[in-house]
Amino acid sequence: MRSLVVYYSRTGHTRFVAQRIAEEIAADVEEIIDRKNREGRMRFVSCGKAAKRGDTTEIVEAKLSPSDYDLVVVGTPVWGGYPAPAVRTYLSKYDFSGKKIAVFCTCGRLKGRTIERVKAVVPGGTFVGELAVAVGFKKKEKIQNEISTWCKSLTVIT
Repeated sequence: MRSLVVYYSRTGHTRFVAQRIAEEIAADVEEIIDRKNREGRMRFVSCGKAAKRGDTTEIVEAKLSPSDYDLVVVGTPVWGGYPAPAVRTYLSKYDFSGKKIAVFCTCGRLKGRTIERVKAVVPGGTFVGELAVAVGFKKKEKIQNEISTWCKSLTVIT
């Protein structure tokens, strides 16, 4: 079974989780690159507004195609209870019919309905797992244990 972990990360939290998942399930990894500069404290507010509006954005062309994989793990930060526009754009570009899909999000405290909103953008796939990681309030070791436990449940399903 071939697996792909695809994610967007503005601050590095989602990247950290994505890399741990990829190691655990021996997956290829692809970072979604937003062409719009979203760095910095002041842009944080505009990021949340764009996510709530359901905006898409221009992203760098992916090197790996989800069509080549059996399992696609999608990761997004939580922006005001919504997935990042770069993730929404990526998901709208590909057909996930017949794919097994797992979703994870990174958040400060509350995930809101982020995972449900990601699922709504991906018709046709079979969802096999979801994980919300409150990265700002846990020690790295606890986060890694949480990821490892979740990945074991994914490997049983796949």
